[in-house]
Amino acid sequence: MMDNMKFNFTSHVKKFWIISACILLVGLLINVIFGVEMDISFKGGTSLRYEYTGELDAASLEAFFTEQIGEAANVSLGAQDMQNEDGTVTSVPFIKVYSAAAVDSDRLNEINENVIKAYPDNDIKAPSDVKALSASLGNWFFVKCLVALLIAAAFLVLYVALRFRKIGGWPAGLMAVAVLLHDLAMVYFAFVIFRIPLNDNFVAVMLTILGYSLNDTIVIYDRIRENRSRMGKDADMCEIVNLSLHQSFRRTMNTSVSTLIVVVVLVVVALTQGVDAIISFAVPMLFGVLSGFYSSVFLCAPTWAHWMNKRNAKA
Repeated sequence: MMDNMKFNFTSHVKKFWIISACILLVGLLINVIFGVEMDISFKGGTSLRYEYTGELDAASLEAFFTEQIGEAANVSLGAQDMQNEDGTVTSVPFIKVYSAAAVDSDRLNEINENVIKAYPDNDIKAPSDVKALSASLGNWFFVKCLVALLIAAAFLVLYVALRFRKIGGWPAGLMAVAVLLHDLAMVYFAFVIFRIPLNDNFVAVMLTILGYSLNDTIVIYDRIRENRSRMGKDADMCEIVNLSLHQSFRRTMNTSVSTLIVVVVLVVVALTQGVDAIISFAVPMLFGVLSGFYSSVFLCAPTWAHWMNKRNAKA
């Protein structure tokens, strides 16, 4: 049976883990050298975005907002293309202000009035995007998000262990979570490498990849369970896993390719339109889907097969 197969997944599992380890090591080095950016949702502070016309100087604006807020403010100038009703595209310049200080709503209203008065020739509009959060609340929100991920992982172990208890439930569940952690690390390093600040989308992508990657793993485990029942308990686990992976490979690949097409379209549209909120979700999601397919097929089941063979040999 195995002679007819073109590729033996279980015999190359060490090479697959080495490839993953190299990618994770690169991400870790970049994280150590350059650090990770945190969005205001997690680190706290005040973020303001004003639209304006004419010409402005970033240095003078920084001095102005630093004086108004009472702490150092970072100011950047940019422009976003907006499509008009007649189909034409207009470039709208904007001011992006960030300060580590959390400003209350009354003070924000005063700052908005003052900046409009200070630059009357630039038709500065009231901020279209306002975020203000204390550092303690931001840190607490980040901790709660991490706790949510840990709880989700714990329930996934329990679910896989109960569903596949006939083929060694707890090892199957633990191995599934091990590769899920691998996928989550890949998503995290996608944020780090592409300098995307960790924001609300970080948690959304993490939870999405948890479910997506586990779905691929469960499909493969289901096929392993069916083949083990048909081939008998004494059959070599590596042989069962290889057969199961070949039988489910096309389905798993087609599912991943279909998802990737949608995510790639999202990335292209977001990049062309300059929609940062979609970019911070779609780009990490792209790498998460790729990692989910890779880990489910090349890491999870082959590693689990070797684990079960060693455990059975000891027994």
